[in-house]
Amino acid sequence: MTGREAGDTAWVLDPILEVPHVVAAVLLTRDGLVTGYTDRLTQPSAERVAAITSTVQGACRTAAAAFADRERAEVRQVVIESDHGYVLIVPTDHGTCVAAYGDVEVRLDLLAHRVHSQVARLGEKAMAAAPRGTDGGAPE
Repeated sequence: MTGREAGDTAWVLDPILEVPHVVAAVLLTRDGLVTGYTDRLTQPSAERVAAITSTVQGACRTAAAAFADRERAEVRQVVIESDHGYVLIVPTDHGTCVAAYGDVEVRLDLLAHRVHSQVARLGEKAMAAAPRGTDGGAPE
């Protein structure tokens, strides 16, 4: 089940929860604002996860660029392995991000496949959305 912060995000996060041993997931903006989260998290926990996830992504982009001796790098995914399980962070092309957490029994390949599939669906939906006018409304 998914908590709804801004709009209905269940279609993005609920399929991720279907992967065995996935505990929680968050949908967030690139700058760390929560747009949806699963029920295993409280709103304050989801907000903390989003803020940390945003910071981790920024650090990873900087590290990837430094190792490549480039000014910029885009991160395709971040995987954090701990003694409690795995965190998978996957940014989208349109400024949002999906972060999911699975316990130590989760199959990381299945989790990664599902998260990337949902990120692709997010991209399809963003591309299908009607363009907005300069005032934020529908174009004239």
